[in-house]
Amino acid sequence: MAVRRLAPAELQPKDFAFTAENMAWAKKQIAKYPEGRQASAVIPLLWRAQEQAGGWVPEAAIRHVADILGLAPIRVLEIATFYTMFNLAPVGRYHVQLCGTTPCMLRGAKELKKICHKRIGEQFEVTKDGTFSWVEVECLGACVNAPMAQINYDFYEDLTPENFSRLLDDLAAGKNPPSGPQIDRQFSAPVGGPTTLTDPALRGTQHQGGAALTDAKAKKPGAAANVREAAVPAAPVGDASDKRRK
Repeated sequence: MAVRRLAPAELQPKDFAFTAENMAWAKKQIAKYPEGRQASAVIPLLWRAQEQAGGWVPEAAIRHVADILGLAPIRVLEIATFYTMFNLAPVGRYHVQLCGTTPCMLRGAKELKKICHKRIGEQFEVTKDGTFSWVEVECLGACVNAPMAQINYDFYEDLTPENFSRLLDDLAAGKNPPSGPQIDRQFSAPVGGPTTLTDPALRGTQHQGGAALTDAKAKKPGAAANVREAAVPAAPVGDASDKRRK
């Protein structure tokens, strides 16, 4: 792993403080942990600080989080520099995290890197208009739809040089291109549609349209994951664990 350092002094803001809303949120996170264990909230607080600062963690934000949690600033600095999800320098409005791990590399990530170099510049460099920055990252967990990239909070999959360039064009123009697969693929099903378990009787649910999935429409980019929390589904009725308990 390369050494990760804070941005130079000329890029650092003089101060940082959570907004009233974010401070109230931070206190709720801290309250989730036992007395004396408030340090456990350091990662969510750093994450919220990064969001408030526009996608990166200034030194002043590190000190602010340390003050809130009663920690020495070096303890928070150690965490911010260890986890690569924390950006230590300013990023563009659209921060492209391009996966370069083996499946994506085999499926064409090298060509996508060339586009990033040509259109954006070197890694961690921000375009002059502040629109884009990019970095190559390790696996983001969408290997079946390789190659892929995460842009801000959304995944864009099944990328080709053509649709990736078009995606960057749309973002630069202020459009909201659908996230997910960028070809005619439904979620992570095989290209052309599902090939197994297509009989609705096998799943006990009504299924229309042959092999088409029930929710195949691509989603528009959404908000941060922490505001998209869904209710936990109820446990299935009459499963094996129920029988064991009886």
